[in-house]
Amino acid sequence: MSMLWTSQEMIEAMDGRPVGTLPDGVNGISIDSRTVGEGDAFFAIKGDRLDGHDFASVAVANGAGLLVVSESKLPALGRLTAPMIVVNDVLAALEDLGRASRARSDARIIAVTGSVGKTSTKEMLRHVLEPSGEVHASVASFNNHWGVPLTLARMPASTAYGVFEIGMNHPDEIRPLVKMVKPHIAIITTVAAAHMGNFKNLTEIAAAKSEIMEGLVEDGHVLLNRDNEKYGWLKKRAGELGVAHVQSFGENSKADYRLLNCKLLPDCSTITARIGSDEVAVKIGAPGRHHVQNALAVLGAVQLSGANLAKASHALAALSAEKGRGARHNLKIGDGSFVLIDESYNANPASMRAALELLRDTPVRLRGRRIAVLGDMLEMGRFAEQVHRELAQPLMETGADLVCLAGPEMRALRDELGTNIETVYRDEATELADYLKSVIRDGDVVMVKSSLGIGFGRIVKALLDKYPLLTDSSTQD
Repeated sequence: MSMLWTSQEMIEAMDGRPVGTLPDGVNGISIDSRTVGEGDAFFAIKGDRLDGHDFASVAVANGAGLLVVSESKLPALGRLTAPMIVVNDVLAALEDLGRASRARSDARIIAVTGSVGKTSTKEMLRHVLEPSGEVHASVASFNNHWGVPLTLARMPASTAYGVFEIGMNHPDEIRPLVKMVKPHIAIITTVAAAHMGNFKNLTEIAAAKSEIMEGLVEDGHVLLNRDNEKYGWLKKRAGELGVAHVQSFGENSKADYRLLNCKLLPDCSTITARIGSDEVAVKIGAPGRHHVQNALAVLGAVQLSGANLAKASHALAALSAEKGRGARHNLKIGDGSFVLIDESYNANPASMRAALELLRDTPVRLRGRRIAVLGDMLEMGRFAEQVHRELAQPLMETGADLVCLAGPEMRALRDELGTNIETVYRDEATELADYLKSVIRDGDVVMVKSSLGIGFGRIVKALLDKYPLLTDSSTQD
């Protein structure tokens, strides 16, 4: 395997100063001393809470072959004798290396943003492009000011397709990141009420998402959701920015990548879609209407990137879920079983509704019940009480038999539901986990959904620890 970077390439890209005898090069880059690989370059980034320089010796002990450190921190590293590249600012150096990676790459680059479905769409692209060539994509949700340059810097020169997720919760966050990535294709999955505490309205959110168009290469493409209420605004903005090509996806009859037929099944979806001039029949190995919309964008991007559409369509059938994003677990309870749907990674009004639809469409067995386990949606600002109350109607439409709530904002939903559905409220996720373990029974379907900061992952872990796994029928979110 060829090196990811030679030491000389890194010195030149980062305008760094070598200290000690440097290795010929590195095969990996890390910013985490705990997970650094043997011979990796460790970048000692200073974060909001921790400074990587404080963990430089741990990184060396764990196998780092090269350190990238700040000139100002060098005296504090004391007697550490590991080979180093010394720079003025470590994060800026990582950004410079990311730009160098992009400059040397012949890959087709796709960037994804949106209020809902960024990570799901990125993972779907990773999966369906693999039959067409070497794919490099963001790990987990590495979509911020350090995640994007890290993903760029890790991209091998041999990459055929690069897929980057770019997130934001304030204006002006996407702009500098997409100008590093320089995508050939940009996807805006949807514009919805996320991070509303930082924006006045949906138009402001659309404006922040539209920043992804500013980094497109000349003659690049943007893919917009034709079914979204902000489609017209985004298309106009694309024109103002001089975007060469604007394509759309959705059910709308004018969409370039259009859904013709859709059948939602308990464990998958089947669709027929028109992708440009091609009509394709596709099985999506993930239940839920939101995945269908993502798949239209993905198939459109596949065609625009020149990848093999037939192979990509076939690959959609084999999707599997990530932890916290719709993973399904069939768990043994007594002589029976129940289904746990793990949606604990993130939540906003749009993704909450999508998860509730998933609960609605998942069949229960025998005397089983639909149980919705919901936690706060964060970053809603002054809209918090309203958006939590507004979950009452879609929740009642699921046919849920039991609603379990935790978190201060969920009190508003508890009050709105009143006696319409059996509702249990607890202050903390751990209390809710204890309650659930006492009431779950054979045939139940339990869906857990909240923003990550509420800690509902602990509920999922508590249930997985208590109940043995029968089968892991994970599905992609």
